[in-house]
Amino acid sequence: MSSVLRCKGRRQWKSSKGTSHLTAYQHKLKLALIGQSIFGQEVYNKLRKEGHKVVGVFTVPDKNGQADPLGKSKGKPIQEVVAAYKSVGAELNVLPFCTQFIPMDVIDCPKHGSIIYHPSILPRHRGASAFFMSRTLIQGDKKAGFTIFWADDGLDTGPILLQRECDVGQNDTVDDLYNRFLFPEGIKAMVEAVHLIADGKAPRIPQPKEGATYEGIQKKENAEISWNQPAAALHNWIRGHDKVPGAWATIDGQVVTFYGSSLLDASVPAGQELAIKGASRPGLVTKNGLVVFGNDGKMVLVRNLQFEDGKMIPASKYFSVDETTTLELTEEEKKMAEDIRAIWKGILSNVAVIEDSTDFFKSGASSMHVVRMLEEIKQKYSGLQLQNEDVYMATKFADFIQMAVRKFRGEDKEEELVIDYISKNVNNMTVNMPYQCFINGHFINADDGKTYDTINPADGSIIASVSSASLADVDKAVAAAKEAFENGEWGRMNARERGRLMYRLADLMEEHQEELATIESIDSGAVYTLALKTHVGMSVQTFRYFAGWCDKIQAISSRLFMDVCAIVIPWNYPLMMLAWKSAACLAAGNTLVLKPAQVTPLTSLKFAELSAKAGFPKGVINILPGSGGLVGQHLSEHPDVRKVGFTGSTPTGKQIMKSAATNLKKVSLELGGKSPLIIFNDCELDRAVKMGMGAVYFNKGENCIAAGRLFVEESIHDEFVRKVVEEIKKMKIGDPLDRSTDHGPQNHKAHLEKLLQYCETGVKEGATLVYGGRQVRRPGFFMEPTVFTDVEDHMYIAQEESFGPVMVISKFKNGDVDGVLRRANTTEYGLASGVFTKDISKALYISEKLEAGTVFINTYNKTDVAAPFGGFKQSGFGKDLGKLFSPSLISHLTVQINEETTLPVVQCV
Repeated sequence: MSSVLRCKGRRQWKSSKGTSHLTAYQHKLKLALIGQSIFGQEVYNKLRKEGHKVVGVFTVPDKNGQADPLGKSKGKPIQEVVAAYKSVGAELNVLPFCTQFIPMDVIDCPKHGSIIYHPSILPRHRGASAFFMSRTLIQGDKKAGFTIFWADDGLDTGPILLQRECDVGQNDTVDDLYNRFLFPEGIKAMVEAVHLIADGKAPRIPQPKEGATYEGIQKKENAEISWNQPAAALHNWIRGHDKVPGAWATIDGQVVTFYGSSLLDASVPAGQELAIKGASRPGLVTKNGLVVFGNDGKMVLVRNLQFEDGKMIPASKYFSVDETTTLELTEEEKKMAEDIRAIWKGILSNVAVIEDSTDFFKSGASSMHVVRMLEEIKQKYSGLQLQNEDVYMATKFADFIQMAVRKFRGEDKEEELVIDYISKNVNNMTVNMPYQCFINGHFINADDGKTYDTINPADGSIIASVSSASLADVDKAVAAAKEAFENGEWGRMNARERGRLMYRLADLMEEHQEELATIESIDSGAVYTLALKTHVGMSVQTFRYFAGWCDKIQAISSRLFMDVCAIVIPWNYPLMMLAWKSAACLAAGNTLVLKPAQVTPLTSLKFAELSAKAGFPKGVINILPGSGGLVGQHLSEHPDVRKVGFTGSTPTGKQIMKSAATNLKKVSLELGGKSPLIIFNDCELDRAVKMGMGAVYFNKGENCIAAGRLFVEESIHDEFVRKVVEEIKKMKIGDPLDRSTDHGPQNHKAHLEKLLQYCETGVKEGATLVYGGRQVRRPGFFMEPTVFTDVEDHMYIAQEESFGPVMVISKFKNGDVDGVLRRANTTEYGLASGVFTKDISKALYISEKLEAGTVFINTYNKTDVAAPFGGFKQSGFGKDLGKLFSPSLISHLTVQINEETTLPVVQCV
């Protein structure tokens, strides 16, 4: 292999049997890939997967450990490279990133020519790729994008093949644009361009010359900040120069470079004044960074500063940068320092000796070397967790060792989370339960000191006195969430890192699953085995599922970034509803303020503890127990909340919509239900009885998709009712922590009383009470599983949801399919539904006609985190679960054929 050529062989591509997409295009090409980058590697992989033959890959080789330009020597082509290139017989050159290291007499050889990817909407910006991205931000462009064009003598003036655009967010950086759009969409477009050429469909659109710029990368002397500009212009200048060459100003007589800017839309924070040459107003060194002012009085927050000697510091540490004393290293730490010195030497092979003063980057290292160095250190010292930013903050070897040792000792860790638990010995374990508000990473009492008692529904005893959040607490929590989103570590975090934190949180929830299930059981009345499998188990699955979406391009679409989200959840599945609402919110990069149901706050507060242990930054997750009328109402009205997600009753949902209109915040609602379950005489009767009982009595009937009304075909009606009653008599009602219990207590006393009144109303209206309808004679809030028959369509219990263990049965005439459909749809709700029949044609006909978000066929209650969930009409709008992005939907129907088979049917606008 030549020292100036890397050619990844001429291996024949072999197709995979049964892979139909490989034959979607008419022709395949012999390709030469020219360029070195991860981008190029991805293009290479996808082109080979699609069946094209890559006959050679020409990259930039290393020379003494550093990249060496390929293809030219003193401006003349290297003949060895030219000969090696021509020998591969390429039909098309693919340059995955704009590169000029192959001479023009080489790239003109193939019959189809060469195509180049360029991160610019040509002809607006031409020249170096890094300059394009910087210029886009400096000019405050609202759109960015890329072009794939045919190479000519000027490389970037050839005809356009295709272009793509994306929106530029207010605080987007070069890295944001690259990671979100230019990298993933650029790879897809390069592959598409090759297919167009292979099929003879590739256009050649001449580039207009008007408006074109031909500029190189900005020089450092030209990147000085001009302060007589609005804050938005200052921000654009700083973020546009963030990587190369760095926007700078003079402070205390030396050049200081600014990195990591964002617009600050808040009141002027407290801080220490810092004079900046040329600025009419001093900056402020605050706890979050350096605040500087535009000539319009608005503010920009700068996170990091770099001095002339290359040292970078958090801007918040400007006045304390020299206060850190030098550490005396132990023998173990000295050995670690020498090991790290050896790692540096392996990377900086061109440096004779790694001195304390050796600067990592000035010695020739690049961002790729940062990754290599940290991975080598991690491999040798797993307890030393370093981030890329740490290297930029300590570029000299001595400073790097001091920083690494401090981290190794744990001196950089934030203060330990202080939690005042209520501890109980229950279920053969000790459960530790936080009981205070969780705001900005701390458990604190409510601002006014108020508390309320949360009750164990199994015996009516007090579990804990829980802080009752006030309006002042809501304002504090929203402010903390806003700060975390706009200026905190969360807003700057890489999407993959967000996913890592969510996976870590899911792991912690799984580690604590028995404790969480026990708390859920004593606080909500859920049977422990159900709490373990569903309440906690599905919560863990939900966080893992959405953690996987974090770094997917669809998941980080700008339309999913809401800022601060308010989440209000119900009491029937306290932890699972938290997971359904908050996991997607966090995966998309938002922050949240969550109000658990007043009667079931404890698993939410335990979740807050685990989120802090997982490493979520302060302010990202805030939990406010208390009154819905006070806390929930204020959250829905709050001007800094941009999205409200609510699960609960329809009347409350209507009130939330009214309150959200104050600042037109987005709203998603999952509300009441009266889900019909239709049982035909050709069903498998024993299965229908079993699943029908589960449809009603699952989680003591406190289930949003519970079958609120059963329609049973006349010929099997009496036998169905008889079998149901027989099975009810076998159910064990009792302590939810007893593993053999089938039916636990209702969630709280007021709900039990409401259910008893519901049954009394049914009897008064003339329905037949076949079984139950009474409170169980024992301590706690237990109710007998109940069965009503002879229920007519006009009755209250036929129209309104019980949200309890009440089976409401109506008879329908044999063969009257359309008639029972009309009756099933005569309700203002449309959350779920079901049908039992062996006739698949009938089942699919019913599923198309039922007005419900989910239709279960020959099963019930089978939900999955990958299947979107939501309803129609007064059951609300918006979807939980499923993909983190979705089209505008008027219907989303999930058809469960059985326990193993799901058929999603989507009707798009």
